[in-house]
Amino acid sequence: MEEDKERILIVEDETDTRFILSKLLQKENYDVEAVANGAEALEKLKTFFPKVIVADWTMPIMDGLELCDRVKQIDKFKPIFFIILTARSAVKDRVKGLDVGADDFLLKPTENQELLARIRAGTRIFNLQSQLKKSEREKALLEMAATIGHNLNNPLGSLKLFIADLKLEINEKKKNNFDEDFNLINEAIERISLLAKDLSKLKDPTTEMYVSDAKMIKLK
Repeated sequence: MEEDKERILIVEDETDTRFILSKLLQKENYDVEAVANGAEALEKLKTFFPKVIVADWTMPIMDGLELCDRVKQIDKFKPIFFIILTARSAVKDRVKGLDVGADDFLLKPTENQELLARIRAGTRIFNLQSQLKKSEREKALLEMAATIGHNLNNPLGSLKLFIADLKLEINEKKKNNFDEDFNLINEAIERISLLAKDLSKLKDPTTEMYVSDAKMIKLK
């Protein structure tokens, strides 16, 4: 299925090279988009989120190095594995590329199998980073839920004792007038107690949509 394919963005100003690279990667079952320069790549990233970007260093309008620098400055794009294609073999050029955040380099003309191997490595690194980020997020949710659950229990215990003492202090005749109020208070306390219990025992946190731009922890 299309959504299961690894996404790759090719940024190459030479039409023939762009076509050949696209066909090569599509043949390997990648979901591929190809653009002619860095400016087009930034526009494409608004609708297409790749795991790997393969970009030529030398291009008009915006070259691969500037594109890499721009991409790596945007938090949500930082995990994208960035491969620069270049005819420059000098160490100082590679250092310059690494300084702006490039993850790998390939000398042009590229050998197909080497390019595919580098892309496979890039997608593995992207996936590992995503799994690590997910694990860290789940750990943070568990810690937050346990903390809230624990901190709710103490005031709830005190509130229950207060309600019990209040009932004893009100004489039987007057207490009948407040029965409905006490029932509502007890129901609210019970709901909060169940929430605290669910939060404290949360093991596999998932979220669900709350409003259009926010999610909440799913407890049931």
